[in-house]
Amino acid sequence: MATTMTMRGTAAGAVLLLALLLLSTTVARAEDPYVFMEWHVTYGTKNIVGTPQKVILINGEFPGPRINCSSNNNIVVNVFNELDQPLLFTWNGIQHRKNSWQDGLPGTNCPVAPGTNYTYHWQPKDQIGTFFYFPSIGMQRVVGGFGLISVVSRLLIPVPYDPPADDLQVLIGDWFTKDHAVMASLLDAGRNFGRPAGVLINGRGGKEAADPPMFTWEAAKTYQLRICNVGIKSSLNFRIQGHDMKLVEMDGSHTIQGMYESLDVHVGQCMAVLVDADQKPADYLMVASTRFMAGPSSVSAVIRYAGSNTPPAANVPEPPAGWAWSINQWRSFRWNLTASAARPNPQGSYHYGQINITRTIKLMVTRGHIDGKLRYGFNGVSHVDADTPLKLAEYFNVSDQVFKYNQMGDEPPAVNGPMHVVPNVISAEFRTFIEVVFENPEKSMESVHIDGYAFFAVGMGPGKWTPAERKTYNLLDAVSRHTIQVYPRSWSAVMLTFDNAGMWNVRTNLWERHYLGEQLYMSVVSPARSLRDEYNMPENALRCGKVVGLPMPPSYLPA
Repeated sequence: MATTMTMRGTAAGAVLLLALLLLSTTVARAEDPYVFMEWHVTYGTKNIVGTPQKVILINGEFPGPRINCSSNNNIVVNVFNELDQPLLFTWNGIQHRKNSWQDGLPGTNCPVAPGTNYTYHWQPKDQIGTFFYFPSIGMQRVVGGFGLISVVSRLLIPVPYDPPADDLQVLIGDWFTKDHAVMASLLDAGRNFGRPAGVLINGRGGKEAADPPMFTWEAAKTYQLRICNVGIKSSLNFRIQGHDMKLVEMDGSHTIQGMYESLDVHVGQCMAVLVDADQKPADYLMVASTRFMAGPSSVSAVIRYAGSNTPPAANVPEPPAGWAWSINQWRSFRWNLTASAARPNPQGSYHYGQINITRTIKLMVTRGHIDGKLRYGFNGVSHVDADTPLKLAEYFNVSDQVFKYNQMGDEPPAVNGPMHVVPNVISAEFRTFIEVVFENPEKSMESVHIDGYAFFAVGMGPGKWTPAERKTYNLLDAVSRHTIQVYPRSWSAVMLTFDNAGMWNVRTNLWERHYLGEQLYMSVVSPARSLRDEYNMPENALRCGKVVGLPMPPSYLPA
């Protein structure tokens, strides 16, 4: 009898423990809800700009599925690689606070082998706004696999505009008809792949973009468009026939709500606009055109007012000319200091202009030839990926077998010498406030991105940067963002606090140059080795290269 009572007591205790665990899990998920997705990544054939070609599909979709979530949601994506090549996805603009393990680049993650799957788990921690994802290995992104990420504010956080009638994605980008493996082979052989064959809106180009209509609007309503340039080379100008656009968000920050007839959207950048359906019922054209290149290319898609049988007017709006117009538009963009973003406190409560700069890193785009083949880099160093991801090498304390830190200086070399092709890793002291200046001596546009952070784009101008240019900086309300354009033979300056421990990619968004080495990794290590500052390597993290079979390092200390 006593034995029976003990067994019953143990069972009851187990049930109680299970109930408590389920309750705690429910509470945790109520605080940070989960969004689960399963992606099957395959090749398919699409007729784009009049040419049937192989594209990358996700669950049969091109572009890929849209990720809709709220700030701090847990995003769980189980990726099944059904391609014939290794695969990684990166989440452009998502900061992955304390968690560069999810960044999805060859410097942070081992690739997902063909015929296998891997589950990403990340949060848009304290973020709102418009972003996108894409495959990051080789030249895969040129044939698809990209899609929109929209992060809305939590219900208790006020948004500085009324809810729109609909929230629409507008993914624009240049398009090439060559296969991604062919393009990579051309670059490996020292050749280039020329100009784009066209421009796409939401995966449609040429005549297919205009028929059937892309959107149907109700008169007298307001619509939000989330616009991202997901291309690989071309800055684009976006406009809507007969309609002005109210800019409300840019790369994850609420902006002062200015009105624009057209917007330049550079490679890797995203913007959100509100558009009033205030014209007479008819069809109207959305137009995206290449900028700053000879022989411009455009694509037009149709917005139809409900019940319309009137075709679009013949006067398609022309894009602006020259880059002076573009830089003046950039100067008009301002951070909305009074709006709340992901947190209840206003964006402007962070006074970046009052922080002392502890270090200036000047990165000049470098072009040269190695063994007769073109390479790009920063400050004379052209990056090449190692067989062991840099983050794994650092975590397992085998960095000296994979790369050397700080082979590139904070200043471009005074004399142009031979380029060095190595894994390019520089270190930044944790929680220091650093000024980064990008210089573009080329005749073409540049667009640069820093993973893991938002920075303040404080200044830009022609020629070479000097410390005197700081007098021109916007130290009050520069927009906090993750991508900035650098005009031909010009410079752009950004400021940021390196407070996100991890291994972070600094790169050009022009994927030809990226493939040829114009990127580096920033190692930001917390001296406390605390879970307060960085997460341990996930249990499901893939291993490759020199860390295969090594014992796990000690856990970071509890927060």
